[in-house]
Amino acid sequence: MTKLLPTSTAGSLPKPSWLAEPEKLWSPWKLEGEELALAKQDALRVTLGEQFGAGIDIVSDGEQTRQHFVTTFIEGLEGVDFEKRETVRIRDRYDASVPTVVSAVSRPRPVFVEDARFLRAQTDAPIKWALPGPMTMIDTLYDAHYRSREKLAWEFATLLNEEARELEAAGVDIIQFDEPAFNVFFNEVNDWGMATLERAMEGLECQKAVHVCYGYGIKANTDWKATLGSEWRQYEMIFPAIQQSGVDLVSLECQNSHVPMDLIEMLRGKKVMVGAIDVANTQVETPEEVASTLRKALEFVDADKLYPCTNCGMTPLSRQVARGKLEALSAGAEIVRQELSTSAAA
Repeated sequence: MTKLLPTSTAGSLPKPSWLAEPEKLWSPWKLEGEELALAKQDALRVTLGEQFGAGIDIVSDGEQTRQHFVTTFIEGLEGVDFEKRETVRIRDRYDASVPTVVSAVSRPRPVFVEDARFLRAQTDAPIKWALPGPMTMIDTLYDAHYRSREKLAWEFATLLNEEARELEAAGVDIIQFDEPAFNVFFNEVNDWGMATLERAMEGLECQKAVHVCYGYGIKANTDWKATLGSEWRQYEMIFPAIQQSGVDLVSLECQNSHVPMDLIEMLRGKKVMVGAIDVANTQVETPEEVASTLRKALEFVDADKLYPCTNCGMTPLSRQVARGKLEALSAGAEIVRQELSTSAAA
């Protein structure tokens, strides 16, 4: 990407109301069979158009064909029983009913590759595709087979690598692994979690990203954030491992958070996708608020390595609010782009 400060989104975007109930996680599909398959393709066209309309440079599928950023990938695997459910603690934060690993996991066929091919056929723009990371996957299941978080993570890393290689071959430019679990299970990240992510990325020649945030804008997450105090220094525990890894881009939460911006300096040399849009409230940022966040980030990351982004996925928001936030992201990035251009010419 040659454009300075290219904009992108962290992941999910709101689905059209004719596809699934809006502003809701795990919202069931409103259609079935061939109608659903065609509707998902229509939704991909719509979300692509909305991203272009808002001025987003690196586009994504907006996770339009997924009910959830983790479980939809798991649905494509064998060895997981979605009828046999158990209640587990997600991210050590809230309880959820999840499927059970009942036998050795495998990937009998590609999960998102056809969707990626379809999206690639619609545009020449750079495409970023998100996959759940191994640690976040194991935190969204009950394991009755391996009975080892580490063993299951390694198994998932192998399957993710298969999917990622095929996504790359389908024309995806950036493959992002979502790892909100990195912000909770620090010891595991440093003991084996980072190594499993490296396994998931193995052999990829496209750009490799990891997204680490403080979660969707849902009550369980906002309540948890309220307990973290005036400075959120969780990133400090994992940035050294990420900095030493083969990750190219690191996607972070910054807007309206208590993350000290100087922590970004620990990632020196990496490209940083700075979250300049808060997904935890419905107030649309002004372009100047976005620009202010980006200016602060530029104190700690070189301009050619700064990628303005959203804090996290936007599924819980309305399409109108999400559209306004994306437009603000693009406008704020343009303000700073012009400032950098003027400064360089002076």
